[in-house]
Amino acid sequence: MKLNMAAKKRREAYIFILPGFIYLVAICGYPLIYNLILSFKNVNVKNLATGASVFVGLDNYKQLFADPTFQLVFKNTIEFTLACLVVQFTIGFLFAMFFSKKFTLAGPIRGLVLVGYMMPMSVTALLGKNLFLLDGGVINDLLMKVHLISSPIDWLVNGGTALGAVIAVNCWVGIPFNMLLLTSGLTGISTDIYESASMDGANAFKRFIYITLPLMKPAMLSVLMLGFIYTFKAFDLMYIMTAGGPFNSTDVLGTYAYSKAFTQYEFSQGSAIAMVLFACLFLVGIFYLKLLSKEDD
Repeated sequence: MKLNMAAKKRREAYIFILPGFIYLVAICGYPLIYNLILSFKNVNVKNLATGASVFVGLDNYKQLFADPTFQLVFKNTIEFTLACLVVQFTIGFLFAMFFSKKFTLAGPIRGLVLVGYMMPMSVTALLGKNLFLLDGGVINDLLMKVHLISSPIDWLVNGGTALGAVIAVNCWVGIPFNMLLLTSGLTGISTDIYESASMDGANAFKRFIYITLPLMKPAMLSVLMLGFIYTFKAFDLMYIMTAGGPFNSTDVLGTYAYSKAFTQYEFSQGSAIAMVLFACLFLVGIFYLKLLSKEDD
């Protein structure tokens, strides 16, 4: 009887899950499979309407990895992701430690810090673009007033500074996100543990090393993995601020795939780039799940 009830409840659970599963397959599964198939063909603007595309196997991927521009774009993506992760996580963790303390106006100040995260990315990108303008940009005006530069710098047109400007704006958005998640992890640590450690003679540094960091490991892992995924697939920030320029110096996989598919109309090449992006994120997701399973064990 109990087995029949358990089976019935299991069937009911599957019935409730089924609509969401069908929706997910239709919205995400079909485009993904279609994009994968497209990456193995030679579809471009010439043969799209006629349907005269042929199967070319791995040729698109071979051309892609042999392309110096793609190598530069992949390098940009890695540099952008790692730089943002380091800055966002470090400052976000410091903010989380700071706001975990009780003091006057802690709530309002934390709310102001969260403004950057709550703003739409398109608005943030336009704001960042105006901040780094050659004439009238806040960054140039501020640096000239403190005499760090003698003339305005064209941040978004210079290949040596454009990527750094985009990284700075993205970090402004990512720091509050890191702070939020890490703060929730810090509040989950009982104060009794710190009090016991203090009674045993542990100073603030030892409490941080031997209590805070080990107990914060799951939260820190989640923040790093989510930050990697959100940053690695970035598109709108670069597209609005620099459109990938100058000379692909701020192009990442997302913007390069868009450019290939919808600007140069090389749809199969664009699909191949998108699949490389998906493969990288898929591998990171699998690695994250394995780490979570180890933590549970």
